[in-house]
Amino acid sequence: MGCLPPHMARGHGALRHGLGYFEDAMMAKFSPGKFVREVRQEANKIVWPTPRETTATTIMVLIMTAILAIFFLGIDSAFGALVNWLLSFAQ
Repeated sequence: MGCLPPHMARGHGALRHGLGYFEDAMMAKFSPGKFVREVRQEANKIVWPTPRETTATTIMVLIMTAILAIFFLGIDSAFGALVNWLLSFAQ
């Protein structure tokens, strides 16, 4: 019993009443005003990219997408040719 954290030890918190730890936490009071304030505080911490960063990232994504599309077209064509070659022996 000495290895358990205090919130899980017998006679403490939710276990005293037979409820799970998370159920006990859910029974806490909910304040919509406090929630909205906390959301606004967290939203103020967001660092938005500049328009230049957004444009550069978009261009890089389009370039990488085009490169991968060409790569997979080549792989697919090669495997398609290989399968057709192997099937030609079955006739």
